[in-house]
Amino acid sequence: MGLVCGLIGAPVQSGTHQEGCLMGPDALRTAGITESLASLNHSVQDYGNLPRPAFGTISHPNKAVRHLAETAGWIESLQEAAYQAARETDFPIFLGGDHSMAAGTVPGVARHCDELGQPQFVLWLDAHPDIHSLDSTRSGNLHGTPVAYFTGQSGFANAYPDVPAVIKNENICMMGLRSVDGAEKAILEQAGIEVFDMRAIDEHGVAKPLRAFLDRVKKSNGRLHVSFDVDFLDPEIAPAVGTTVPGGATFREAHLIMEHLCDSGLVTSLDLVELNPFLDERGRTAKLMVDLCASLLGRKVLDRPTRSF
Repeated sequence: MGLVCGLIGAPVQSGTHQEGCLMGPDALRTAGITESLASLNHSVQDYGNLPRPAFGTISHPNKAVRHLAETAGWIESLQEAAYQAARETDFPIFLGGDHSMAAGTVPGVARHCDELGQPQFVLWLDAHPDIHSLDSTRSGNLHGTPVAYFTGQSGFANAYPDVPAVIKNENICMMGLRSVDGAEKAILEQAGIEVFDMRAIDEHGVAKPLRAFLDRVKKSNGRLHVSFDVDFLDPEIAPAVGTTVPGGATFREAHLIMEHLCDSGLVTSLDLVELNPFLDERGRTAKLMVDLCASLLGRKVLDRPTRSF
């Protein structure tokens, strides 16, 4: 029997400076995510797109911060939606939307994980660590804050909702980093989060560090949430993102990660974030993200269809 996969659209773009991410959930649907999962014998429950939340105003001393109230509204809405989806389905898939949405999805699934008495782990696939506080961000783009928030760092009181379930730093693994500013580097060093940047991947590949992390998840009887940002991938194969950074993961590196994750049987929820269809080329990035999702959920190398772009 396959899994019951829950699709939750999060048309969030308040956390980024570039419009277009709100079209991401529907682009992933158009690229065939439902049909792809069904072909792997999974059943799909599509909850549709969450409505834009009502929000007032929230002031903050850091005048660079933008769209704070709307982002906080999305976070609160997503935390409840993620929690309910984790209770009702085997495998919630959150279709984004910019990466600020992870401040909602990760604590939401972690709340359910706490109720099960299991530790929540997070694999963060991204060019950026997204570990700024509201005080440290200079761009003011709040998609750079979710990890700081859900690990319980200070600086979010009276702005973001209280974290329903904090993720331990040692339960996070970041892969693919290659754009980290000075403030984020200092926070990472202090936090002790496991990081494999692109140099480490160049030197050691993706399989060895990933296997070591998965072994830790398994020994802890943990549940694993994967947060996959389009900019983890090299922009040559995935152009549809507003934060392109050269030198990202290749097609095969990304699929190998998904295949290892599938083999582990440890992944229980997934974010697909930062897809901006306005920047895509004939849907190639959306199709690639759907194919990667399929690899995570059981498609084998020999089963992969030929793509024409």
